[in-house]
Formats: sequence, structure tokens, C-alpha cells
Amino acid sequence: MLLKNRLQSKLPHVGTTIFTKMSALAEEHKALNLAQGFPEFDCSPDLQQLVDKYVRSGKNQYAPMPGALTLREAISRKTFDASGREYHPVTEITVTSGATEALFVAISTVVHPGDEVIVFEPAYDSYVPAIELSGGVPVFVTLDPQYKAIDWEVVRSCITEKTRAIIVNTPHNPTGKVWISSDLQSLASLAEAHDLFVISDEVYEYIVFDGRGHISVSSIPSLAGRSFVCGSFGKTFHTTGWKLGYCLAPAELTAEFRKIHQFLVFSVVTPLQFAVAEFLEDPEHYLSLSAFYERKRDLFNDAIKDIGFVLKPSEGSFFQNVSYAHLSDENDLALAERLTREVGVAAIPVSAFYGRETDFKTLRFCFAKHDDTLLRAAGLLNSARW
Repeated sequence: MLLKNRLQSKLPHVGTTIFTKMSALAEEHKALNLAQGFPEFDCSPDLQQLVDKYVRSGKNQYAPMPGALTLREAISRKTFDASGREYHPVTEITVTSGATEALFVAISTVVHPGDEVIVFEPAYDSYVPAIELSGGVPVFVTLDPQYKAIDWEVVRSCITEKTRAIIVNTPHNPTGKVWISSDLQSLASLAEAHDLFVISDEVYEYIVFDGRGHISVSSIPSLAGRSFVCGSFGKTFHTTGWKLGYCLAPAELTAEFRKIHQFLVFSVVTPLQFAVAEFLEDPEHYLSLSAFYERKRDLFNDAIKDIGFVLKPSEGSFFQNVSYAHLSDENDLALAERLTREVGVAAIPVSAFYGRETDFKTLRFCFAKHDDTLLRAAGLLNSARW
């Protein structure tokens, strides 16, 4: 009992994530899981063969702490091709255990007790705990889940002398919003004027729709010099279970980033790094991703159109938000749970992405699924009681 009495939680308001809860509920009720954001299909057989190749060739011991150089060189090339920014593979690129680790380390690198961090909500759920574990204070800029245009004057009004950093996410989870050039320019002006660090979550960089292009903060020199850009191969190559990501940052920031990274995981799975490095030699492996997911978005949205949801087609990522406010008075968590138990389709309540769990009566569906799964889910939703 004495030991228990001495234990004080560092995250007293944090419980099991909504993704874990809804996936467990989906498993319990044998529901179609359109909740947690992972692809239902496997990665390329060619990529699997490359993993086997490097396992069998003996690449099974610790990789260098910053990551296998061959992978960092490949990341440097693809980044330059996409944004025109050249990151030095030795001093400015670190391979991480997924983008979540990259985000955690970046936040830990710059946030000190009492620092404020601007967070656009709805927000991916790892940001705020990472801020709080460093003693920081999240300051929320609240957006509608259909993610209308950002009011940058509101953002400006949230900045104080304590503001240390701002976290951005484009393409955005959970709304599917893709930032445009004017957003990045407004961000650059504020970051420069107030000397802010920028932590940019760009894990869906290759999943953008309707002719849009992803604009990385790395493409704007004034932002690149103060930013940590976090990416992931899990979303790009359908390998979320590999937890293979990376962080791009100027050498001075990377040096501090690595001080924390080395004591958190040291290095990540070696044969996977070599396999992905070789797979990246063909850009078509990731440049074809937008068309692949755009078709799935359209298939799902067309199949649910008669339900009467209000939705803005996702601009990027593999998520679709739908509003049901005119169909039901249920709060979104209760509805998500009922749909899982009674209808057989699991979704995520978007209130979970808000600091105060604001209920906009909106659900998030993941369409990174086989076509027949999407059509079966749509059929069940069409027959649901609203």
C-alpha cells in the first residue's frame, strides 16, 4: 500500500485510447473495423521479399542509432524530389520507431515546463500527452470537424510570450483536410514573428486527392529552418505494424533530437530499414498511392450517400468524416458503440480528438479496407436505425 500511495500519475486524465477501445469492441462483436486507422490489405510481395533478403543476409543486429545510412540517403532523395529541400542524410535525418516516436521526441526536445504549445483540434491523440509529459501546456485552436478554413487571427491571438511551438498536421487526421499554400505562408509568418518551433506531422503525405498536392513545411525555407518534419512508412507501404518512421530537421535541432531518441529506442528494426531503402528506389511505389485511395474514398462515399450523412469528401489521408446531427440526437461515442454492437460496423467518435470532447455529432470511418469490406459496411450502415 505504501508503494501505491507514493505513485502519482503523470497523465491522470489519460486512459486507454479510443482506438484500442473501439477495436476491442469490434473484435468482441465481430464487427467490421472501420475505426482504427490501419490498412486491411498486406504490403507489396516485393517488399516482403526484400525483408526476407535482408534477414537472410545477416542484417539482424543493431542499426546505427540515427538509422541505416542507405535508408537515410533514400529519404533525403525522395524529400528533395517532393519539396526541393535537401536534408543531409548524416546530420539531418533520423530513422524512428514510427512517426509517433518522432513526434514524441520532437516535442520533448523543445518543450520545457511551463511552455505553451499551439495544437489545432481535432488532433491526433499523442500530441497532448507528449506535451504534458514535458511539463508543457497545450493551447487549443478549435476547428469544426469538417475543417473549414483556418482563421489565422484566432491562431495569432493564442500566442503569448510563453508559446514555444506549434504542431501542424497535413493531410489531417481525422478530418482529411489538406493545407494549402496560404496556410503554410501564414504559419511561416507567425512562426518567424514569434520565434516558434514547428512540429509537422506529415504521415499521409502521399495520400492526397482530386489533383491536390501535399505541401510540406520543408518546402518553405523560413519554416524548414525551425521545423521537425515527421513521416512514416507505415501509412505509405501498408506496414503500420513495422513502426518505421523518420524525422527531418536542421543539424542543430537533429543533434538535440538524437540525444533523446538514443535513450528511448536507440535504433529500430534493421532488416526493415534496408528493405524499405531498396523499395524506395522506385518512386511509383509511393506516387501511386493517391489514386489507389481516392478510388476507395469514392467507392465508400457513393455507397453511403443514401443514408443522408452530411460529409465533405476527404481531401487526403484514408479517413472520411460524416455528420449525422440531423439523423440522431445520440452523442458520437454512444452512437459509435451502438453501431459496433448492433449494426456490426465500428467507427471512431470524433469528440475523442478534442481536448474537451466536444460533440459535433461526427464519426470518422477508415476506408483503407478491401472493396468488399467497404461495401459490406455501407450495406449495414444503410440498414441501421438512426
